[in-house]
Amino acid sequence: MTFKASTWYPIAVVLSVINLAGAGFAVAQAEPSHAAVHASLALAFGLWARRLRQRPARSDVQTRLEALEAEVGRLGQDLRELQERLDFAERVLAQGRETGRLGPER
Repeated sequence: MTFKASTWYPIAVVLSVINLAGAGFAVAQAEPSHAAVHASLALAFGLWARRLRQRPARSDVQTRLEALEAEVGRLGQDLRELQERLDFAERVLAQGRETGRLGPER
């Protein structure tokens, strides 16, 4: 089971609102410690909801990962082509040296 921020964000907001209302009722009944607990929980759930909203969506991460994989694939292909060109240049240079040695000396 995967963690979905889109599902948990509204839950965190509702829990924050419920605890804020609970803090109001506790203040009305003159229970400051009980109100402080509800206010703390409301703040904690509110901060959690904010963090869930800031987190990038999984589809964005997946899209970026696929783009990076494609770029790495292109770089690998470029590297293979460069290696082939280097091998070709080395063979041409080696043939030039060999033909220069076979000819008559002047």
